[in-house]
Amino acid sequence: MSHSASPDRLNVFVRGLADLLTREPDEATLIEQGGELLQRLVSHDDWLPDELSQPDPQRYQQYLLHLDPQQRFSVVSFVWGPGQRTPVHDHRVWGLIGMLRGAEDSQAFSRQADGSLRAEGNAVRLNPGQVEAVSPRIGDIHQVSNAFDDRVSVSIHVYGADIGAVHRAVYREDGSEKLFISGYSTPPSTAQRQPAQHES
Repeated sequence: MSHSASPDRLNVFVRGLADLLTREPDEATLIEQGGELLQRLVSHDDWLPDELSQPDPQRYQQYLLHLDPQQRFSVVSFVWGPGQRTPVHDHRVWGLIGMLRGAEDSQAFSRQADGSLRAEGNAVRLNPGQVEAVSPRIGDIHQVSNAFDDRVSVSIHVYGADIGAVHRAVYREDGSEKLFISGYSTPPSTAQRQPAQHES
């Protein structure tokens, strides 16, 4: 199925979020109102260019859609091939995740007294049009996977920084950290590809 680009929807979202951030809201207000803006965006699947929704058979892709000139936020399309998943990881900034196509499962983790990580509750299923939030304040460590083994899923992620340049961590079973910088995926139409590292 071909999805023709309708960039006006993305531009409206970007302008709305930029205006919201200019008012310097507290995090709870930002997540609530920013989440409403993102929900409006992902309620329509007619705007994301095909080249920014292409999967890779080896690993999930993260394509940069917009970087705020002041680096207050970035907008990224995450493209999940069948069965693909992230390692357990964090973000270290606020984030909003909106499901555009398919579905994804997010399993939250919490740190225990001995430093290890434990899965917290059941995985949350995100379906098209739905939005969830992460942040160091409300919960920032999770693992995300494509809910399907036979189809591609696409989600739109918004972070409170240039997420491709943020120093973050993936986590081993014992809770120890491995630091990384994710970067971004290069669209397949570009001759040279530089796949991103672990993130969501």
